[in-house]
Amino acid sequence: MSYLELMRSVLKQEANAILSSADKITDNQVLQLEGIFKSLINNGGNLIFLGVGKSGQIGEKLAATFSSLGLPSFFLHPTEALHGDLGRVKGEDFFVLISKSGSTEELFKLIPFLSNDSSRYIGLVGNKNSVLAKRCDLLFDCSVEREACLNNQAPTTSTTVTLSIGDAMAVVFEKVAGLSKEGFAVNHPGGLLGKSLLMKVSDIMWGRENCAIVSSSASIKDLIVEMTRCNLGGCSVEDKDGVFLGIVVEGDFRRALAGGNLDLSSPIDSLINEKPRVISEDSLALDALRVMEKGENPVSILPVISSKTNKFRGFIRSHDLLKEGFSLSKKMTK
Repeated sequence: MSYLELMRSVLKQEANAILSSADKITDNQVLQLEGIFKSLINNGGNLIFLGVGKSGQIGEKLAATFSSLGLPSFFLHPTEALHGDLGRVKGEDFFVLISKSGSTEELFKLIPFLSNDSSRYIGLVGNKNSVLAKRCDLLFDCSVEREACLNNQAPTTSTTVTLSIGDAMAVVFEKVAGLSKEGFAVNHPGGLLGKSLLMKVSDIMWGRENCAIVSSSASIKDLIVEMTRCNLGGCSVEDKDGVFLGIVVEGDFRRALAGGNLDLSSPIDSLINEKPRVISEDSLALDALRVMEKGENPVSILPVISSKTNKFRGFIRSHDLLKEGFSLSKKMTK
């Protein structure tokens, strides 16, 4: 067997093991799981993962996944628990025991100090007839025919199946909790996902005090002076009452001057775009990016207009969005 064939065979073996484990899950198991999640939501408990070795590492990943979905979760190392970390456990908690053999000694030592209530335990166990499996009211069968390891020793297929079942549990919690994209983003404020769902135009825009603003009666010279003072690439045009009339961007007056049709004393009225694309300050920053890219002629700056007063509040630029990590790709803006 070539190395290529070997890699493909491992992936196929693990994929088939996952499909097999899916067929073992029953309605009663999912109903029990739903009840546990509702109890955790209503009573404020933690979902605690326990395991040793590779099982423990799977537990760490799953705890992180549940935490990201808003369910307080953590991995508790059995040995450390017996040396003080039991202080993190409270009566409302539920426990996920992870073990391929179902005979992990460290877990047996710890269980009497966690809870005597078997309904508090969820088992992700590879041997459903083991003593550890029988301690769990809710048991998911993580058994596999063999490991993908050539010697059938290293945890490969078994850990993949366990991880997949744990992920499936997490998605069930997501549905039970009714978690929205916005709710998910609350736990991810620093990443691009969080920014996409939470960052508003008002968080990243340039306020009007930092923007070039002229009246409709201004001259080209007035425009240049004002845009030099506030070098953002655009200038808001307002009437005497402060009502937004439109925008002049740097490229427009540069082209007009280069064409020889205007001089510094000329009025700017012929340069004003009276129907520019605009955005409100309470819109998502991602929506500003979508507006900028809309159609065949993208723009790099948008006037921010108050949704209440319809007055100019500032500018937001594509450059500022790029600095925050937003992408200008079509995939991002769909």
